[in-house]
Amino acid sequence: MRNSKSLKLTIMGIGIALNIIGAFIALNLRLPIYLDSIGTIMVGFVLGPVYGMVTGVLGSVVSGITFDIYSLYFAPVQIFTGFFAGYFYEKGLMKGKKLFLSVFVMTLFVSFTGACLTAYIFGGITSSGSSYIIVILNNLGVNPVVSAFITQFLTDYCDKLVAVLIMLQVVIRLPKNILLRVQNN
Repeated sequence: MRNSKSLKLTIMGIGIALNIIGAFIALNLRLPIYLDSIGTIMVGFVLGPVYGMVTGVLGSVVSGITFDIYSLYFAPVQIFTGFFAGYFYEKGLMKGKKLFLSVFVMTLFVSFTGACLTAYIFGGITSSGSSYIIVILNNLGVNPVVSAFITQFLTDYCDKLVAVLIMLQVVIRLPKNILLRVQNN
């Protein structure tokens, strides 16, 4: 039992580190995607929704304290990401054609939450590279909330799809004995 807890904490720690590294790369390269939920999705797949949600929030907290204060505000986005990644994976919806629809549904919740935060707290401008898209849409006369939602949806769908596809390949390659040990306890 103790080894199982240690293994779960280790997997969560790896997930948090992946979130932080991904966010740091995306922020510094001003990418229009975030890469801050790769670890959240991995942990959601391997350990389930609750562990995915906790991993996402802790990743946001550490990123917020160390290099990007904005990520603290987006912890609710990580909660939805961890929940839906874990839930859809457990239900077998993260494979085949269902994968794209599952990521779409996840993105609806994640984007709505992220767009509200971006538009109402930050006026549409955050540290993310996607803020450039919001500014362009605003300059074209699009309502700030609408431009935040459009941008969030497009960038979140790409971001989550990339993360899901990468993490599916990682999880497939994990040793079966490790997966069985953490999933049966």
